[in-house]
Amino acid sequence: MKFSDLFIKQKPVIACIHLMPLPGSPLYEGSMEAVIKTALEETEVFKKYNIDGLIVENFRDMPFYPDDLPAETIAAMSSVTREIVKAFPGPVGVNALRNDATAAMAIAVATGARFIRVNVHTGAAITDQGIIQGKAYETLRLRATLKSDVQIFADVNVKHATQLGNRSIALETRDLTERGLANAIIVSGDLTGSEAKTEDVEEVRQNTHLPVILGSGATPENLHSFIPNIDSLIVGSYFKKDGKAANQVNEARVKKFMAGMLNYY
Repeated sequence: MKFSDLFIKQKPVIACIHLMPLPGSPLYEGSMEAVIKTALEETEVFKKYNIDGLIVENFRDMPFYPDDLPAETIAAMSSVTREIVKAFPGPVGVNALRNDATAAMAIAVATGARFIRVNVHTGAAITDQGIIQGKAYETLRLRATLKSDVQIFADVNVKHATQLGNRSIALETRDLTERGLANAIIVSGDLTGSEAKTEDVEEVRQNTHLPVILGSGATPENLHSFIPNIDSLIVGSYFKKDGKAANQVNEARVKKFMAGMLNYY
Protein backbone atom coordinates (compact mmCIF):
# COMPACT_ATOMS: atom_id res chain seq x y z
CA MET A 1 0.00 0.00 0.00
CA LYS A 2 1.38 3.39 -1.05
CA PHE A 3 0.35 6.96 -0.24
CA SER A 4 -0.90 7.33 -3.81
CA ASP A 5 -3.27 4.40 -3.22
CA LEU A 6 -5.12 6.41 -0.55
CA PHE A 7 -5.87 9.58 -2.48
CA ILE A 8 -7.23 10.22 -5.97
CA LYS A 9 -6.21 13.87 -6.37
CA GLN A 10 -2.76 15.42 -6.43
CA LYS A 11 -1.93 17.51 -3.33
CA PRO A 12 -4.77 16.06 -1.20
CA VAL A 13 -6.07 18.14 1.70
CA ILE A 14 -6.52 16.32 5.02
CA ALA A 15 -8.75 18.13 7.52
CA CYS A 16 -8.58 17.67 11.28
CA ILE A 17 -11.55 16.45 13.27
CA HIS A 18 -10.55 17.88 16.64
CA LEU A 19 -12.81 15.91 18.96
CA MET A 20 -14.57 17.54 21.86
CA PRO A 21 -13.13 16.44 25.25
CA LEU A 22 -13.48 12.69 25.76
CA PRO A 23 -14.48 10.70 28.88
CA GLY A 24 -11.80 10.86 31.55
CA SER A 25 -10.28 14.13 30.37
CA PRO A 26 -10.54 17.21 32.63
CA LEU A 27 -12.80 19.15 30.22
CA TYR A 28 -15.22 16.32 29.35
CA GLU A 29 -18.81 17.56 29.63
CA GLY A 30 -20.51 14.20 30.20
CA SER A 31 -22.04 13.27 26.84
CA MET A 32 -20.45 11.03 24.21
CA GLU A 33 -23.49 11.66 22.03
CA ALA A 34 -22.53 15.33 21.90
CA VAL A 35 -18.95 14.40 20.97
CA ILE A 36 -20.14 12.21 18.09
CA LYS A 37 -22.76 14.73 16.94
CA THR A 38 -20.20 17.55 16.68
CA ALA A 39 -17.69 15.34 14.88
CA LEU A 40 -20.28 14.22 12.32
CA GLU A 41 -21.48 17.79 11.74
CA GLU A 42 -17.92 18.83 10.93
CA THR A 43 -17.51 15.76 8.72
CA GLU A 44 -20.52 16.89 6.66
CA VAL A 45 -18.95 20.33 6.13
CA PHE A 46 -15.74 18.76 4.91
CA LYS A 47 -17.66 16.42 2.59
CA LYS A 48 -19.51 19.39 1.10
CA TYR A 49 -16.26 21.00 -0.03
CA ASN A 50 -14.56 17.84 -1.27
CA ILE A 51 -11.90 17.52 1.41
CA ASP A 52 -9.77 14.51 0.48
CA GLY A 53 -9.13 12.98 3.91
CA LEU A 54 -9.76 13.43 7.62
CA ILE A 55 -7.66 12.84 10.71
CA VAL A 56 -9.36 12.26 14.06
CA GLU A 57 -7.55 13.62 17.13
CA ASN A 58 -8.33 13.73 20.86
CA PHE A 59 -7.28 17.37 20.53
CA ARG A 60 -9.18 18.73 23.53
CA ASP A 61 -8.03 16.11 26.05
CA MET A 62 -5.28 18.31 27.47
CA PRO A 63 -3.13 17.85 29.44
CA PHE A 64 -2.16 14.88 27.31
CA TYR A 65 -0.72 11.58 28.42
CA PRO A 66 2.79 11.36 26.96
CA ASP A 67 2.48 7.73 25.88
CA ASP A 68 -0.12 5.09 26.79
CA LEU A 69 -3.73 6.26 26.69
CA PRO A 70 -6.21 4.86 29.21
CA ALA A 71 -8.89 2.38 28.14
CA GLU A 72 -11.69 4.95 28.29
CA THR A 73 -9.94 7.26 25.81
CA ILE A 74 -9.19 4.43 23.38
CA ALA A 75 -12.79 3.22 23.60
CA ALA A 76 -14.19 6.71 23.02
CA MET A 77 -11.87 7.40 20.08
CA SER A 78 -12.80 4.04 18.54
CA SER A 79 -16.50 4.78 18.89
CA VAL A 80 -16.42 8.17 17.20
CA THR A 81 -13.82 7.22 14.59
CA ARG A 82 -15.99 4.33 13.40
CA GLU A 83 -18.91 6.72 12.89
CA ILE A 84 -16.71 9.12 10.91
CA VAL A 85 -15.34 6.29 8.74
CA LYS A 86 -18.90 5.24 7.90
CA ALA A 87 -19.92 8.82 7.06
CA PHE A 88 -16.89 9.98 5.05
CA PRO A 89 -16.07 8.62 1.58
CA GLY A 90 -12.32 9.27 1.70
CA PRO A 91 -9.53 7.90 3.89
CA VAL A 92 -9.68 8.66 7.61
CA GLY A 93 -6.69 8.71 9.96
CA VAL A 94 -6.09 8.67 13.72
CA ASN A 95 -3.75 10.67 15.95
CA ALA A 96 -3.77 9.44 19.55
CA LEU A 97 -2.26 12.39 21.39
CA ARG A 98 0.24 12.84 22.59
CA ASN A 99 2.15 9.87 21.25
CA ASP A 100 0.33 6.55 21.67
CA ALA A 101 1.08 5.08 18.26
CA THR A 102 0.05 1.56 19.21
CA ALA A 103 -3.36 2.80 20.36
CA ALA A 104 -3.74 4.78 17.13
CA MET A 105 -2.82 1.67 15.11
CA ALA A 106 -5.28 -0.50 17.03
CA ILE A 107 -8.07 2.09 16.67
CA ALA A 108 -7.39 2.38 12.94
CA VAL A 109 -7.47 -1.37 12.38
CA ALA A 110 -10.67 -1.78 14.42
CA THR A 111 -12.53 1.10 12.77
CA GLY A 112 -11.39 0.92 9.15
CA ALA A 113 -9.22 4.04 9.31
CA ARG A 114 -6.39 4.02 6.77
CA PHE A 115 -3.49 5.90 8.36
CA ILE A 116 -2.14 7.19 11.66
CA ARG A 117 -0.12 10.24 12.60
CA VAL A 118 2.78 9.70 15.01
CA ASN A 119 4.29 12.80 16.58
CA VAL A 120 7.54 11.16 17.75
CA HIS A 121 8.17 8.01 15.71
CA THR A 122 11.97 7.85 16.02
CA GLY A 123 14.40 9.68 18.30
CA ALA A 124 13.31 11.62 21.38
CA ALA A 125 11.89 15.04 22.12
CA ILE A 126 11.38 17.36 25.09
CA THR A 127 7.70 18.33 25.14
CA ASP A 128 5.12 19.82 27.48
CA GLN A 129 4.51 16.20 28.57
CA GLY A 130 8.19 15.70 29.40
CA ILE A 131 10.57 13.54 27.40
CA ILE A 132 8.87 11.43 24.73
CA GLN A 133 10.75 8.63 23.00
CA GLY A 134 9.86 7.20 19.63
CA LYS A 135 8.73 3.58 19.53
CA ALA A 136 8.87 2.76 15.84
CA TYR A 137 9.95 -0.76 16.76
CA GLU A 138 6.64 -1.35 18.57
CA THR A 139 4.40 0.33 16.02
CA LEU A 140 5.80 -1.51 13.00
CA ARG A 141 5.72 -4.88 14.75
CA LEU A 142 2.14 -4.33 15.90
CA ARG A 143 1.11 -3.47 12.34
CA ALA A 144 2.70 -6.69 11.12
CA THR A 145 1.04 -8.72 13.87
CA LEU A 146 -2.36 -7.25 12.99
CA LYS A 147 -1.74 -7.97 9.29
CA SER A 148 -2.61 -4.37 8.54
CA ASP A 149 -1.72 -1.94 5.76
CA VAL A 150 -2.50 1.18 7.84
CA GLN A 151 0.03 3.81 6.82
CA ILE A 152 2.25 5.71 9.26
CA PHE A 153 2.58 9.47 8.74
CA ALA A 154 5.45 10.55 10.99
CA ASP A 155 6.35 14.05 12.14
CA VAL A 156 9.90 15.32 11.82
CA ASN A 157 10.89 17.82 14.54
CA VAL A 158 7.29 17.85 15.72
CA LYS A 159 5.57 21.02 16.96
CA HIS A 160 5.35 21.81 20.70
CA ALA A 161 8.67 20.03 21.12
CA THR A 162 12.44 20.24 20.83
CA GLN A 163 14.39 17.26 19.55
CA LEU A 164 17.00 15.87 21.93
CA GLY A 165 20.50 15.97 20.51
CA ASN A 166 22.06 18.31 18.00
CA ARG A 167 20.78 16.62 14.85
CA SER A 168 19.71 18.34 11.68
CA ILE A 169 16.25 18.02 10.19
CA ALA A 170 17.95 16.31 7.24
CA LEU A 171 19.31 13.53 9.48
CA GLU A 172 15.98 13.18 11.31
CA THR A 173 14.24 12.87 7.96
CA ARG A 174 16.62 10.20 6.74
CA ASP A 175 16.17 8.18 9.92
CA LEU A 176 12.38 8.33 9.63
CA THR A 177 12.66 7.21 6.03
CA GLU A 178 15.37 4.56 6.16
CA ARG A 179 15.22 3.22 9.73
CA GLY A 180 11.75 4.20 10.98
CA LEU A 181 10.08 2.90 7.79
CA ALA A 182 7.49 5.69 7.81
CA ASN A 183 5.09 6.00 4.88
CA ALA A 184 5.08 9.81 4.78
CA ILE A 185 6.85 12.69 6.55
CA ILE A 186 5.00 15.61 8.18
CA VAL A 187 6.63 19.04 8.53
CA SER A 188 5.06 21.60 10.89
CA GLY A 189 5.73 24.92 12.58
CA ASP A 190 6.67 25.36 16.22
CA LEU A 191 3.10 25.44 17.57
CA THR A 192 -0.41 24.37 16.55
CA GLY A 193 -1.43 26.51 13.60
CA SER A 194 1.97 28.16 13.17
CA GLU A 195 3.48 28.31 9.71
CA ALA A 196 6.22 25.84 8.87
CA LYS A 197 9.50 27.22 7.59
CA THR A 198 9.80 26.92 3.83
CA GLU A 199 13.46 26.02 4.23
CA ASP A 200 12.52 23.09 6.51
CA VAL A 201 10.06 21.80 3.93
CA GLU A 202 12.70 22.08 1.20
CA GLU A 203 15.29 20.29 3.37
CA VAL A 204 12.90 17.42 4.08
CA ARG A 205 11.98 17.20 0.40
CA GLN A 206 15.66 16.81 -0.50
CA ASN A 207 16.27 14.03 2.04
CA THR A 208 13.42 11.60 1.46
CA HIS A 209 11.70 9.81 -1.38
CA LEU A 210 8.54 9.63 0.73
CA PRO A 211 5.52 11.92 0.40
CA VAL A 212 6.01 15.19 2.29
CA ILE A 213 2.99 16.58 4.12
CA LEU A 214 2.67 20.17 5.35
CA GLY A 215 1.40 19.72 8.91
CA SER A 216 0.46 23.22 10.06
CA GLY A 217 0.08 26.85 9.08
CA ALA A 218 -1.39 26.49 5.59
CA THR A 219 -3.52 29.42 4.39
CA PRO A 220 -4.84 30.45 0.96
CA GLU A 221 -2.26 33.25 1.00
CA ASN A 222 0.84 31.10 1.58
CA LEU A 223 -0.02 27.98 -0.40
CA HIS A 224 2.08 29.08 -3.37
CA SER A 225 5.26 28.99 -1.30
CA PHE A 226 4.73 25.40 -0.11
CA ILE A 227 2.98 23.61 -2.96
CA PRO A 228 6.11 22.91 -5.09
CA ASN A 229 7.73 20.88 -2.28
CA ILE A 230 4.79 19.05 -0.72
CA ASP A 231 2.59 16.14 -1.70
CA SER A 232 -0.26 16.83 0.73
CA LEU A 233 -1.30 19.10 3.58
CA ILE A 234 -3.07 18.77 6.91
CA VAL A 235 -5.30 21.72 7.77
CA GLY A 236 -6.69 22.30 11.24
CA SER A 237 -6.54 25.85 12.57
CA TYR A 238 -7.36 27.66 9.33
CA PHE A 239 -10.70 25.85 9.05
CA LYS A 240 -11.80 27.08 12.49
CA LYS A 241 -13.62 30.28 13.40
CA ASP A 242 -11.10 33.16 13.40
CA GLY A 243 -8.40 30.66 12.44
CA LYS A 244 -8.01 29.47 16.04
CA ALA A 245 -7.67 25.74 16.66
CA ALA A 246 -9.77 25.75 19.83
CA ASN A 247 -12.86 27.03 17.95
CA GLN A 248 -15.38 25.08 15.88
CA VAL A 249 -15.13 24.58 12.12
CA ASN A 250 -16.24 27.59 10.07
CA GLU A 251 -17.82 26.64 6.74
CA ALA A 252 -16.88 29.90 5.01
CA ARG A 253 -13.19 29.35 5.75
CA VAL A 254 -13.34 25.78 4.43
CA LYS A 255 -14.99 27.05 1.24
CA LYS A 256 -12.37 29.78 0.76
CA PHE A 257 -9.42 27.46 1.31
CA MET A 258 -10.68 24.77 -1.04
CA ALA A 259 -11.46 27.37 -3.70
CA GLY A 260 -7.79 28.42 -3.50
CA MET A 261 -6.67 24.80 -3.82
CA LEU A 262 -8.36 24.53 -7.22
CA ASN A 263 -5.34 26.35 -8.65
CA TYR A 264 -3.12 23.39 -7.73
CA TYR A 265 -5.14 20.34 -8.82
